Amino acid sequence: MTSSPSSRLPVREGRDLLTPRPLTLERAINPHAPGSAHLKLGRTEILATVSIEDKPAPHMRGKKEGWLTAEYAMLPRATTDRQARERNLQNGRRHEIQRLLGRALRASIDLRHFRNQTLYVDCDVLVADGGTRVASVLAGYAALHDLCDRLIHSGTLTEWPLVHTVGAASVGLVGDELRVDLDYAEDKVARADLNVVATAGGLVIEAQGGAEEGPISPEEYVRLLTAGVEAVGGLLRELERQL
Repeated sequence: MTSSPSSRLPVREGRDLLTPRPLTLERAINPHAPGSAHLKLGRTEILATVSIEDKPAPHMRGKKEGWLTAEYAMLPRATTDRQARERNLQNGRRHEIQRLLGRALRASIDLRHFRNQTLYVDCDVLVADGGTRVASVLAGYAALHDLCDRLIHSGTLTEWPLVHTVGAASVGLVGDELRVDLDYAEDKVARADLNVVATAGGLVIEAQGGAEEGPISPEEYVRLLTAGVEAVGGLLRELERQL
């Protein structure tokens, strides 16, 4: 007897289809960075650091606000097989993720508090098991929170600069099942997937992704987006508990 397609789908252990993987966070992990965080989402691990340069980005000279840019890299043994260091490659995926991170994190902060300065958020993947870009958004936000907390306590800033709590979650259709926070085994067989970036209040910043095995219906897309926003809310509640 042959097995049905549904019986060959990746099996989840310890969580249902709409429950994200366990999230753990450690702040102030890097003694040299003014803001840093080490975040685990299941087996995916991200180290995020924030640096401040007292120099405006070229396109922000003369403006009333500063700028935030993000960089993303995957360490050679973040995956099962060694990969060449990404700084040596023209990697379109990496550049796409960096732009996503920058847009997401700029939405979280009032950059008028950093006039004539540039914030650099570096997200490095230590271990990859799916969802590295969404975990990087969460880690990057935690590192920014760490930075802002230090600036407030030192008296460098007198007003809290974070205006939105921002996070992200992956969501996909695996067979006919809607699943949130896909690990690698699920992601590689999903027939559609989205990376949803949203605020704790349920406002959407970005949805990135699409169908992998042919078109999906508008109703399926809306279900994915809605589930993604709800998953972001749950992840951010856990993140805020650990901040």
